[in-house]
Amino acid sequence: MDFFDFHHHKKNYTFGIYNLNIGDTAPDVLYSIGIHPQDICRDQLKFQFNWLQSEITSNCFAIGECGLDSLVNVDEETQKNVFLRQINLSNEIKKPLIIHCVRKYYEIISLSRNAQQAMIIHGFNKKQKIAIDLLENKLYLSFGKAVLYNLSLQHTIKFVPIDKLFLETDDSDFNISELYQKVSELKNISLEQLHNQIKENLETISNG
Repeated sequence: MDFFDFHHHKKNYTFGIYNLNIGDTAPDVLYSIGIHPQDICRDQLKFQFNWLQSEITSNCFAIGECGLDSLVNVDEETQKNVFLRQINLSNEIKKPLIIHCVRKYYEIISLSRNAQQAMIIHGFNKKQKIAIDLLENKLYLSFGKAVLYNLSLQHTIKFVPIDKLFLETDDSDFNISELYQKVSELKNISLEQLHNQIKENLETISNG
């Protein structure tokens, strides 16, 4: 069984969504493309957005990573403006958004009201209260390696509806099948059921 890796950085993995690095050329596999908060350069925004729009091909599944990060050396107003421009692009081309967020979840919720397409928080590893608030505002959650060892996150994932979740390796070096196995145990469902549900979730978000 090929397990779908919702967000990864492995160029040789074909069953998932490859995160394209800024400045790179679009690959021949499914990918996401966006301007990450840490890559925002105020003097280069015209070039960065030209690159973003020029590399959107038929293999582009989503816009992202994009979002807000309280730890990067870019002012919040600039981050919000760049994020909003990518939300508007997502609306225009009808592609979901893969969101990077560090300590800005409620700002993301506020800005999500501008989005017409699905928004997915990637690498979610925060408390259940934040998960509930995000889900109530119609965001999806994608979980990574932390689920394998973080007991609090394991508790949280039990309460996340299976039609609102995805699984990913991000930039960690481990086999995505381990994560599927763990989540199927936590959710008390079969691997096949989890696999099929995530495929259905992908169809849902890709259809707007």
